[in-house]
Amino acid sequence: MIRRFGESPEPGRTYTRRIGVYALLPRGKSLLLTCQTEPGPDLQLPGGGIDPGESPVSALHREVYEETGWMIAAPRRIGAFRRFAYMPEYDLWAEKICLIYRARPVRRIGPPTEAFHEALWMQADAAAMRLGNAGDRHFAHLHARGV
Repeated sequence: MIRRFGESPEPGRTYTRRIGVYALLPRGKSLLLTCQTEPGPDLQLPGGGIDPGESPVSALHREVYEETGWMIAAPRRIGAFRRFAYMPEYDLWAEKICLIYRARPVRRIGPPTEAFHEALWMQADAAAMRLGNAGDRHFAHLHARGV
């Protein structure tokens, strides 16, 4: 069973399962994060959905690049969680299965290619308090503690 963070599913509401990959990207005591500025500012671990036919690791490389402009190396899966959320960009109620990886940010190629995303570095302990969802905060907190 995958641990759930956030709200319980609403009785009678239909949720679409969406599997995604997300990255803890440490450099020293800081993490590389993305801020999605629309529909409202939301601080997130970089990542997103796995496209049909795409492997989780390929999706992770693509999503991190799209949302931060950085290339990564040596991704290793460290955990998973699920959450139930409304995704306004898709007008969709989703059961999000979030696969969490730790990877090394190698090189910034340029700005994020995905609209309304900004890359930023933040101390891991601050990120553990400010990330927009409880699952992301949990994994940032584990990283800040050295777990």
